Amino acid sequence: MISPIVDFHIVKKYPNFTLDCRASFESGVTAVFGASGSGKSTLLNCIAGTVHPDEGHINFRGRRFFSSESGEQLPPDKRRFGYVFQHPALFPHMNVKSNIMYGFKLTPESQRKIRIEQVVDLFQLSDLMGRRTDNLSGGEKQRVALARALATSPDLLLLDEPLASLDGAFRGVIIEYLKRVRRELGTPMIYVSHSISEVMALADRMLVLRNGRPVTYGNVSSALVHPGLADIADYTTLENLLEAEVMAVGGSGGLAELRVGDATLVAPKTHREPGEKVMVSIRAGDIILAGEIPARISARNTIRSTIREIHILDSSVLIYADIGVRVIVEITQASLTELDLKVGEDIFLIIKTNSVVVLDAPGSSS
Repeated sequence: MISPIVDFHIVKKYPNFTLDCRASFESGVTAVFGASGSGKSTLLNCIAGTVHPDEGHINFRGRRFFSSESGEQLPPDKRRFGYVFQHPALFPHMNVKSNIMYGFKLTPESQRKIRIEQVVDLFQLSDLMGRRTDNLSGGEKQRVALARALATSPDLLLLDEPLASLDGAFRGVIIEYLKRVRRELGTPMIYVSHSISEVMALADRMLVLRNGRPVTYGNVSSALVHPGLADIADYTTLENLLEAEVMAVGGSGGLAELRVGDATLVAPKTHREPGEKVMVSIRAGDIILAGEIPARISARNTIRSTIREIHILDSSVLIYADIGVRVIVEITQASLTELDLKVGEDIFLIIKTNSVVVLDAPGSSS
């Protein structure tokens, strides 16, 4: 059995709201999902130590950080957690380099597991090191905020809606960098979000909160279709946020070819070069299913896939299709019946070129 990295029971009472949540998080990326006012940020701040719970306990890797029974309360600066907020909160009187070095210098040499050069390279910041922070784009500022948090060699990275203030293109860029952090550094993360699409793209597991209470906790695929999410998650806005490799650019009409899992997609032009990685967004409701390859169709992408899961919800059906990566398709119950879909059978995904949204901001090349 895998030992939890964070184990807690947190009770925090306010005049009109009470958070009462018990859970154990494993390593990897755990999302905390819920509507505004559900207690997500309060939970994160209690774990960080910036908010004092009224009752309960918080353990990290077996070490007691808080206990109402014993009176223990480890201060935030002793917890060795990195924290990234919705707004970057960079030091305006410092340039990019000084912002990143700030936390690094406060970290004892014996606890430094990540080199500054490693962080700068990871977030592609070498050309920005001398820039003032007020001369950065929103996506650049968030990259610097992530780099500053990681420069402290944190044992855990806490992220509170880090993409909420960014537009679509920069959102894709930051997701791409967070995937790098997970892949190259292995830093465990707790990711707070009200976007089910971000959670699907990044997290292994998901804790769902409603009115300060846990609704469900488990792997993202299962939690997504839990009945308790029906009045929280807006499935009509569900996107597949997928990592792709650029195969070719400048084709017919300036289109690009992207490799996603085992499939090749024709997509609108990209600022990236062949061999580079980019995030793409495909709305679950924009994907058409077909039992066989249709003739004389304008859509450029016809992809063979295998149905792995079928989930019938109140007003729609979510199909988990396998193309080397999981793709979620939203259809109606009438379509499910008419196509007579079964788990394990092959199906074709029909995707228009313009439905493949390339999330690469100009100048954000990785």
